[in-house]
Amino acid sequence: MSKTLDKFLNDNLQELKEQGLYNEVDPVEGPNGATIQIRGKELINLSSNNYLGLSTNDTLKEVAKKTIDKYGVGAGAVRSINGTLDLHVELEELLAEFKGTEAAISYQSGFNCNMAAISAVMDKNDAILSDQLNHASIIDGCRLSKAKIIAYKHSDMEDLRAKAKEATESGQYNKVMVITDGVFSMDGDIAKLPEIVEIAKEFDLITYVDDAHGSGVTGKGKGTVKHFGLEKEVDMQMGTLSKAVGVVGGYVAGKQNLIDWLRVRSRPFLFSTAVTPGDVAAIKEALRMIMASTELHDKLWENGDYLKKGLKELGFDIGDSETPITPCIIGEEKLTQQFSKRLYEEGVYAKSIVFPTVPKGTGRVRNMPTAAHTKEMLDDALAVYEKVGKELGVIQ
Repeated sequence: MSKTLDKFLNDNLQELKEQGLYNEVDPVEGPNGATIQIRGKELINLSSNNYLGLSTNDTLKEVAKKTIDKYGVGAGAVRSINGTLDLHVELEELLAEFKGTEAAISYQSGFNCNMAAISAVMDKNDAILSDQLNHASIIDGCRLSKAKIIAYKHSDMEDLRAKAKEATESGQYNKVMVITDGVFSMDGDIAKLPEIVEIAKEFDLITYVDDAHGSGVTGKGKGTVKHFGLEKEVDMQMGTLSKAVGVVGGYVAGKQNLIDWLRVRSRPFLFSTAVTPGDVAAIKEALRMIMASTELHDKLWENGDYLKKGLKELGFDIGDSETPITPCIIGEEKLTQQFSKRLYEEGVYAKSIVFPTVPKGTGRVRNMPTAAHTKEMLDDALAVYEKVGKELGVIQ
């Protein structure tokens, strides 16, 4: 190895460890469900994005197995050559119905969606108004586009309006986009979409909502845009197929001409092999289940409200979450990691989240109850939280 590279890596790894910013990866031994096994230890799992418990659903597993027998394990090519199977077309038709749009396009991951769609529409002659707490994939997608990135204060509509006015009236940009998460994954709050759409109409902004943590969760499962009844007002709806839907991949939904453009100009669609047939079939089945019944959605919210109430009563700072996402904000990074480690030792897996995922000094343990958790599991988790919280002086 190059001496320069070796020194760079060792110095920086050591610095991260000293600051409590080094992230240990814990391989899960078996399915990622309401409970998981790590290093032979069974734990109540509060760190998964498997909101509806569908990643281990027996019906989805059977559908995937049958599809593999018929189609094989891989799509065989990129979408633009001959990797588009009839399954992909059927999925995209179903996604458009799910999101209430004219059309949709699917990608290999949610991260890929933001790489694909933002840079296909925006370029160096444009500007993007981006919420300060937007997900890393949004930030990277904006950077890839080479557009001017103008951050506005988190969910601050006065700041957004002032910056939209300044950008559009400057005459410097051909197009201006406003982009926001629908649900902010580290705090659980919901974007102020009605106000954002109002400002966008006033200044002719392109509207882009990343609903990775809203699809299947808000709007009775249809997402945050549906929650506010804005399907016809938002230009670009993005979401993942790996969280509430339980499989893998992502999508962008919108008008037909937008989707036609993304098919010929978004690079992950053109240059990355398509999602595997078994996964596509499982996604379709999951979407049908979400569209047919709100049972899992309702159970998720019931469990989320129960855990949130319990943690708040114990005295934890859970921020201003409006969704089942429930942060316990600890603050200092080393204490946050120590807190998470003690939870693990007591049988609860709730991962510490520190800088750069969240700002320095706002370390937290992010809890994600799912539809698959039982009340007994949540009660056990709360008892552990009380014990560890008092032990480390986080609560009285």
